[in-house]
Amino acid sequence: MAMPKKGSRLITVDGAVFRWRVGHKPSFSPDKSASPLTFAVEQAEDPGSVLVVSLPCARPDNWQGERTITVRPVLVARCIRRALEQGWRSGQPGSTFQVSVAEDELAPLLGEPPRYLIPFLWGMMPEGGSIRDLPRATQIWSRDA
Repeated sequence: MAMPKKGSRLITVDGAVFRWRVGHKPSFSPDKSASPLTFAVEQAEDPGSVLVVSLPCARPDNWQGERTITVRPVLVARCIRRALEQGWRSGQPGSTFQVSVAEDELAPLLGEPPRYLIPFLWGMMPEGGSIRDLPRATQIWSRDA
């Protein structure tokens, strides 16, 4: 099954062109915990098997305040290389190939320590940050005015 092209980005890894995207809809487990942050990858031309990478943090739109990260192209490229080494055949039809990234693997894949963000009512706050790190809020008018 091919990924939707809308909302996807192209990336070239070792001469091959892939399309990747972070899922747009959150899902919740029966215990009401937020789903992990995942992204999907497939070959741009003649797609075959889809790669799904699961990261050790929550989606940015989680309402429980769990930390998240920004999915950057360097992370996507290194996850694609890892999946290919583990046997993902991107050009051949088949079932979804799953890769899970553990917490201790995140820094080597990013090339630097992860910069976690924590969702907050008015935006994202860097982990360990304060209210001063939030974007400036717009004034909210009451309906009675």
